[in-house]
Amino acid sequence: MDIRDQRVVLTLDAGGTNFVFGAMQGGEACMEPLSRPSQGHDLGACLGTIRDGFAEARAKVASVAAISFAFPGPSDYPNGIIGDLSNLPAFRGGVPLGPMLEDQFRVPVFINNDGDLFTFGEAIGGLLPEVNRAMAEAGSPKRFRNLLGATFGTGFGGGLFCDGNLYMGDNSAGAEIWVTRNKLHRDSFSEEGVSIRAVRQVYAMVAGIALEKAPEPKVIFEIGMGQQEGHVAAAQEAFRRLGEVAGDALANAITLVDGLVVIGGGLAGAAPLFLPALVQEMNAPVRTLAGAPVDRTELTTFNLEDSAGMAAFLKGDVRSISVPGTEREVAYDALKRTGVGLSRLGTSGATALGAYAFAIHQLDRA
Repeated sequence: MDIRDQRVVLTLDAGGTNFVFGAMQGGEACMEPLSRPSQGHDLGACLGTIRDGFAEARAKVASVAAISFAFPGPSDYPNGIIGDLSNLPAFRGGVPLGPMLEDQFRVPVFINNDGDLFTFGEAIGGLLPEVNRAMAEAGSPKRFRNLLGATFGTGFGGGLFCDGNLYMGDNSAGAEIWVTRNKLHRDSFSEEGVSIRAVRQVYAMVAGIALEKAPEPKVIFEIGMGQQEGHVAAAQEAFRRLGEVAGDALANAITLVDGLVVIGGGLAGAAPLFLPALVQEMNAPVRTLAGAPVDRTELTTFNLEDSAGMAAFLKGDVRSISVPGTEREVAYDALKRTGVGLSRLGTSGATALGAYAFAIHQLDRA
């Protein structure tokens, strides 16, 4: 997909506290962002903020081809209807935000899940093309076309890019990885182990302190890295458990996707403390009822943030095999594999690029 298009798309980063409005052209920001309080507890005020914010953004650019942005779920994204949002309670019951904006601005409006757009951005301008360039430079004939995105932060988000297209499912609920089963607490769901609250809870439990006294994850990471005073073992265990739960969920997902994995979100910076455990979990065997080990997936998982892991991933297991009955030989890469890497664009940057590219793609299809 060529994202150097000169059409302008208005964008919105919709947080529970602030809405940040912007515009993109050719895959790049073309105006300074505008930040306004979201006023999520008052529907009229919140919708007024959205209208006024986009109007201000439109006034700063020459022309607008579309509006495209991410909103947290659950929603009917194809029809632009926002459902019950925990961090924006005024939207409970369903609000046709897309049709409202189309009536006012007279341009197509596209709304998607933030995890989907993050993944789309990384697929067209981030980790996926970077890995394929590295494989070409290494002389490997192998290329990847599919990408599973995961965001670690307030919650555990997901997105799926399949062979050139963003996959959303029949109910706008594709790649909702957060509700997969939690490996460490089988009656719970994985977001309870892969989130800011999970890191703080484990730290407090292992350190033997009240939850309200647990520091924020950034400080817990610094404690675990020996950069701040605190309970080092508790900090390291908090992120190790996050890696184990996330690795289990991603292993389940990657068996259906068969592609690369990219991680973003506010907790991604703590990768040195969770990524080894995550990759280890994805490679850990399961067992038959008789106790014999069986590979968890058909794929070997590599840590793409580790130089040795990246080198092994790029090398593969290429061999020359003979075509029966002839003297001809063909190359065969016997290593089925996936790689887990961090966002190359930053979560906000990837999401904005994904929103822009989705709009351009839909406009061209129309």
